[in-house]
Formats: sequence, structure tokens, C-alpha cells
Amino acid sequence: MAHVIFDTFLPFVREPFVWLPFYFFLILFTTINFKRRGAYWVLFFIANAGLSDYISSTILKGAVTRLRPCGDPAIANTVRFLVSYCPVNSSFPSSHAVNHFAAAMFIFTTFKKTVSPKWAFIFLWALAVCYAQVYVGVHFPFDVFCGAIIGLILGYLPAKII
Repeated sequence: MAHVIFDTFLPFVREPFVWLPFYFFLILFTTINFKRRGAYWVLFFIANAGLSDYISSTILKGAVTRLRPCGDPAIANTVRFLVSYCPVNSSFPSSHAVNHFAAAMFIFTTFKKTVSPKWAFIFLWALAVCYAQVYVGVHFPFDVFCGAIIGLILGYLPAKII
């Protein structure tokens, strides 16, 4: 699946300067359009982000020590590595996958009735970020698959509470 366009585009998809403005837009959108309910949504959205990141980055990565493809000496020479650094923390689960799928599930579950069911596109966004993690060589597919499942669960719970 290697292609020069993917080689240029996908390393950027995983960077905060690409996806953070979208999440800030959602915060403004809900605050402006839903006033007090929007403020509660924002609180739950931020709590969801903090909780998903804490669970994936601290609890799970601390419990499961797995080398990343770019950092595993046995396979590092065979991995296409397209970013400037190979993170040294554990590869499992992908925190990008957990966080973006938790956000996607939260957004979709809370917006599908109020705003539009077309918000299902948000899962494509999360999937693109996950694919980029594998494509650039910092995660195994299993890391992002499990991260997506964990994120879906972590995003659904606070969405149902709110």
C-alpha cells in the first residue's frame, strides 16, 4: 500500500496541528448552538479525552510492554519508517487509536439524534489516524485495532451518561 502521496500526506494526519483545530471547532460549535447543554457536552468531551488518554498511555502501556515496529531490533530494518522519531514508550495499545475512537464514539453517540446521523463520518477520521500510525511504522495493526476497540468502549460510556 505504499504510495508517494501517502508517504507525504499520512505522516501529517497523525499530528495534533491537523486534528486539534477540528476538536476545538466542535467545542465552539456545541457551546454556541446548545448553550448550557453544550457546556455539559464540552465537560464530558474533555473528561472523555483525559480518561481515554490516561487509560491508554499510563495504565495499559505501563502494564503491557511491547516494542514498536520502528524500535524492535529484530524487524526495524524491514519497517518503512516515515517520521522523524520512534517513540520509546510501549506500542500497545495505540493511544492515537484509543483517543480518536473514544472521541469519535462520543461525538457520534451524542450528535446522531440531536445534530445528524451523518456524523458517522467521524469514524473515517479516526480510522485515517489509525492507518497513518501503522503506515509510518510506529504501530503494529494489532495495536491500533485493540486501541480502536478500547476507544469505542471508552467513548460510548460517557456518551450514554450525558
